[in-house]
This record gives sequence, structure tokens and C-alpha cells, in this order.
Amino acid sequence: MDIIEAVVLTIITASTPLLLAALGELVSERSGVLNLGVEGMMIVGAVAGFAVGLETGSAFAGVIASIAAGMVMAALFGFLTLVLVTNQVATGLSLTLLGLGLAGMIGEAFVGTPGVKLPKLAIPGLSDLPVIGAVLFGQDVLVYFSFVLCAVVSWFLFKTRAGLILRAVGDNHVSAHALGFSVLKVRFLAVLFGGACSGLAGAYLSLAYTPQWVEGMTAGRGWIALALVVFASWLPGRLIIGAYLFGAVTILQFHAQAAGIAIPSQFLSSLPYLATIVVLVLISRDRIATRINTPACLGTAFVPDR
Repeated sequence: MDIIEAVVLTIITASTPLLLAALGELVSERSGVLNLGVEGMMIVGAVAGFAVGLETGSAFAGVIASIAAGMVMAALFGFLTLVLVTNQVATGLSLTLLGLGLAGMIGEAFVGTPGVKLPKLAIPGLSDLPVIGAVLFGQDVLVYFSFVLCAVVSWFLFKTRAGLILRAVGDNHVSAHALGFSVLKVRFLAVLFGGACSGLAGAYLSLAYTPQWVEGMTAGRGWIALALVVFASWLPGRLIIGAYLFGAVTILQFHAQAAGIAIPSQFLSSLPYLATIVVLVLISRDRIATRINTPACLGTAFVPDR
């Protein structure tokens, strides 16, 4: 039972940053903006959260700093792609490279320094229950927040007028503009939300998952988050399944190595990314389902004519 509890707990911690980052990217893509800079925003959020948390002694201050850092990076991307109308793919890739370099420079002074850890909940009588106590009632606040955020995003997109406008902008920005909606404003706000979620995912890595700063600690999670949006067919509810599936693959390869299974460690380390490729190939075979949910104007620049 102790082994089962340990495996489940590590899967949860590995899946939470994927879910947070993917939720932000899903909203951004629903508005028609493809931001490939998730990895860069995550790692800048991670170093900002670690630095502020260490200097203030407050993990929650670090979380706020991470969100702000992610939004600053997203604002830069939004300005370049929406105002200056640069290519979204090239700009997103550049944002990732900028984020990795910037985080490495800022975090150089913090390498090897113990950081503050986001506290876990401790509910008397419930957190002490075998297995389910630690799993259901002993997580940190960001784990619970990721589920709440998923429900809120789903409600916003499909139950509110603002969500309908955002989806309309992503599906046909010309018609949305003709109806009087500000396409650039809607997309910029969606991009900022994506940056905030990516920064929050970075905060989880440096304040909860491993409370320390390690250069390159996002380790490709931003790219997996991008793949998760496609895996979920741009539907928030499916992101939970996808995030925990990929989180389980990531963690199980560590347990396989610890168990001494005679498989090369390099192959086990590549399993999460191999699983990503396999899933994307399988999804692409169902073109009808993919076409139904894919925002029609995804990655297409919009220049208002009046």
C-alpha cells in the first residue's frame, strides 16, 4: 500500500504542471493564437517564483511572481504577433529560446540553494487516512486549483457569452470583427491568460515538485502541454485525462529504473515523448473529429481593415 500511495502521489505532482500549462494554451488556441512559447514562459515563471519565494520566504509570493513573469512573456508574444503581425510559429519558438536563456542567466546565482516549499494541506482526521488521506486531503493548493481551473475554463468557454465570443474569434475572426467584436483585444487577453497559466505551472515545478532551481528544469514539459491540447481536441475536460496519462508515463519510467528493469535508461527517459508522438499520430487519423473542434483560424494573423 505504501508503494501504491507513493506512485499515485508522484503521478499527481508530475501531472499538475502539465494540466496548468495546457489549460492556458487551450484558451489561447481557442482564440486563434498558436503560442509555441509555453516552455519559455514556464521556465521564466519557475525561476521568478523560486527567486521571489527565496528572498521573501513566502511560497505564495513566489506563485504571484511566477504568474506575473509568465504574463510579461506572454505580453511580449502578444505584442509581436498581434500588433506587429509577426509569424506566430517563429515568434513562439523565439520566445522559448529567450525564456531558456533568460532563466539560465537569472537562476545562475540560485543553483544549489535550497528553496521554500509550497505547504501541503493537513486536515486532522482526513489527511491521516491510509492511502486516500494523503492522495485526496494532503495535496498542496495548486493541485486542487488545477481541477477548479479546468472546470472554470470549461464553464467559461461553453456557458458564457464571453466564451462564445472567444470561440467565435478563433473560428472566424473576420465575421467576429464584422459583428463589432475586438479580435485583437480578445486574443491578447487569451494570450495573457495562457502566460499566467504557464507561469503558474513553472511555479509548481520550482516551489512544489522540486523546491530548488535547476537550469532546464521544465525538461520539455511545455512541448508536452502543447501536445495535450491536441490530444484533448481543444476540450478542457479531456485535458485532465491526458495530463494524468502523460504524468503516469513520466513517473513509471522512474519506478522502472528504480526496480532495476533491464531496459536502457535512455529509452525509459524517452517514453513520455514517444507516447506524445504515438498519441498525436493516432489522433490525426480521425480527421473528422479533429476538424470539428480545431479553431478554424488557429495560427492565422488578423489585420483589421477599419
